[in-house]
Amino acid sequence: MITIYDIARKTGFSPTTVSKVFNGYTDVSQKTRRIILDTAAELGYVPNANARSLTTKRSWTIGMLFIEPAGSGIRHPYFGGVIDGFKKVATSKGYDLMFISKDIGGRKSGYLEHCKIRGVDGIIVILPDNADPYFHELMDSSIPMVMLDQYSATHSTISSDNIQGGVMAVEYLYSLGHRRIAHISGGLDTFAGEKRHEGYKMALNKLGIPLNPEYVAEGPADYSVESGYWAMRKVLGLEELPTAVFAAGDNLAVGAIQAIREQGLRVPEDISIIGFDDIEMAQFLTPALTTIRQDTYLLGSRAADMLISTIEGAHTVQDEILSTELIVRDSCQRQA
Repeated sequence: MITIYDIARKTGFSPTTVSKVFNGYTDVSQKTRRIILDTAAELGYVPNANARSLTTKRSWTIGMLFIEPAGSGIRHPYFGGVIDGFKKVATSKGYDLMFISKDIGGRKSGYLEHCKIRGVDGIIVILPDNADPYFHELMDSSIPMVMLDQYSATHSTISSDNIQGGVMAVEYLYSLGHRRIAHISGGLDTFAGEKRHEGYKMALNKLGIPLNPEYVAEGPADYSVESGYWAMRKVLGLEELPTAVFAAGDNLAVGAIQAIREQGLRVPEDISIIGFDDIEMAQFLTPALTTIRQDTYLLGSRAADMLISTIEGAHTVQDEILSTELIVRDSCQRQA
């Protein structure tokens, strides 16, 4: 059996330094940590989880709570990028991930009870449900927590700059000559939906375009293709059609394009479309989708850094907002 002493001999570092790496101490440089972890992988070393837990008083497990009303689960494009970034950082620092639900062994309970039974050191919450009392019970607990796309005065949060993304989308359409710009919302009762709608309104006001309430449409707040389709159907029933649409999510934009084509109209010749997210399929659509990119991988990796910092004793509540980027493709055209 490979031990830390074998790794120490091979790397030239002391057994104490090797032990610190596997026990998550922060006073070891990233370069040293990488050498030790790479050597451990090469030798096939497997840390003794029970011994490590006894030493550090931690379970070395992070809970992941993901609430996604569309039912896509881990196939959801937002989740995929976030989990990749989060997993890379968390596992590199010795943590395992565990999904948290209300169902434990076939018995309904709450998120907090599940976290206590599993003994997680902290939890990341993705797309939280503010209407769920079990979520508020978890928030009121002492378990270290980081939330994505949420307000909180007591827990660290991280999100993309949804307002600025909405402003960029509308300003880009305006630069192409569009003045009748509709918005397919992701739901005003969601954090991202509200912020992107706020960006839409801010840009219209800045550009001197009156807000037409009929140009704001939404389906169920799930950012699905179906929601985009039905929201666009509402817009297409108006007497005066918009020349461009800002959809609060790329899946919404895909549904909108489908509805537009069913009406015998073309994208972008008759109606330009811009989305938000830059999911993987956006570049492969016909036409390729112009969109606002948010870096979901960076969201996940930064969330992991923030949570592990809290687990290890940091008491500062952080609120981090990451910039977004306009990605120009083929779904928008200059208005004649």
